[in-house]
Amino acid sequence: MANLSPELIAILRCPVTGSSLVQEGSELVTTGVGADGQKRRYPIDQGIPLLLPPDLLAAAREANPRTSHSA
Repeated sequence: MANLSPELIAILRCPVTGSSLVQEGSELVTTGVGADGQKRRYPIDQGIPLLLPPDLLAAAREANPRTSHSA
């Protein structure tokens, strides 16, 4: 599991809600909830946060089967 630097996490935002993020293990989690009342979770793959909305993340994984993290 790669820990992202606090400086990087401080500038990242959820692409859906715009809320800030915190690292929980191998994921970034929103500090606020979305319209559905749920916090959004984004995987960190090989040290790179994958900040894509869920539908686009699924499409990216189909296009690049080498992506190792599964949602």
